[in-house]
Amino acid sequence: MTKPMLGYSEATGEICYDLPSPYLPHHATGLLHLPRFIAKIRKHLADDLPKSYQRNFCKGFDRFLCLHLGIEPEAVIAAVRESGEDTAALDARLIALFPADCRVAKWNRELVQKGMSEMGREALEDAKRKMGAANRTDLISFADMIDFDEGRIP
Repeated sequence: MTKPMLGYSEATGEICYDLPSPYLPHHATGLLHLPRFIAKIRKHLADDLPKSYQRNFCKGFDRFLCLHLGIEPEAVIAAVRESGEDTAALDARLIALFPADCRVAKWNRELVQKGMSEMGREALEDAKRKMGAANRTDLISFADMIDFDEGRIP
């Protein structure tokens, strides 16, 4: 479900309210953001990913996750395409694709801290200003900004 709204996704773009939070762990690996990446891939394959999301598709958190795992985003896209809606088949493909040690704790810590470095805080404050949320002290990471934009943080 999408509707036009000002937000982090793009000032003139649609916001997908049905994507999982980046804080949601993947049930088979524990990796944060992976369920969101998979959901975006499914929308992309169905030609239903809004332009506001296409700009960062396979970039941003998607790319950071793949870099962490030492794989290309296209490999995850292929796994989702080949598995269709079969969750067990997708899990098996991803586990075969990913390294034996996904370093889950390291990735999850990095994800929740994106935006907390000095440069990251500057970019985060800029994003908050653009969204009319400059006074929000509870939005401390880019994952928070995604949840705020998509209505999970009021």
